[in-house]
Amino acid sequence: MPYKTFEEYNMKVTDDVKERYEKIIEDLGEDASRDGLKKTPERAAKAMQFLTQGYDQDAAEILKSAMFKESYDEMVIVKDIEIYSLCEHHILPFFGKAHVAYIPNGYIVGLSKIPRIIDIYSRRLQVQERLTEQVLDCINNTLKPKGVAVVIEAAHMCMMMRGVQKQNSVTTTSGFKGAFQNIETRTEFLKLISEKLS
Repeated sequence: MPYKTFEEYNMKVTDDVKERYEKIIEDLGEDASRDGLKKTPERAAKAMQFLTQGYDQDAAEILKSAMFKESYDEMVIVKDIEIYSLCEHHILPFFGKAHVAYIPNGYIVGLSKIPRIIDIYSRRLQVQERLTEQVLDCINNTLKPKGVAVVIEAAHMCMMMRGVQKQNSVTTTSGFKGAFQNIETRTEFLKLISEKLS
């Protein structure tokens, strides 16, 4: 299925999930029929479909749709890509930034496609470690570059709102393939993503 830039809902799923949310709200001690909550189950059902729409999309096909033969063979970095996902353990948000680099090997890819594949994988019930690996593997297996690097930095609401309640903690995950397993190439990438443009 192509990448979607608009909200689209399956009405059967919406109705089924809506009923479950009504029950959850009532089980928690609230009145699902009061004014402020009347439309909440439907809104929540639609929100969950939007936030998990990545299951219906093929990240590799998105990359393939914008691959161009090119001789450029230096590092390409797309950094500070916003990420919003749901932790699969508590269905609470985690959010932050991804930094992705690849070294072309005969092909480049349209730059907008890298944030799009991140959206596809983040719009699923996730853990940050798997998200990092999925983005890395998708670019590596589809584009077949000389190397790929992915770093994700995220704050997790399951740690901030509940549990240990640590408000300022950030989790960083990384993955490197090919040329980025070389310490000099990796160091150059890490230096470039930490610098700000002047």
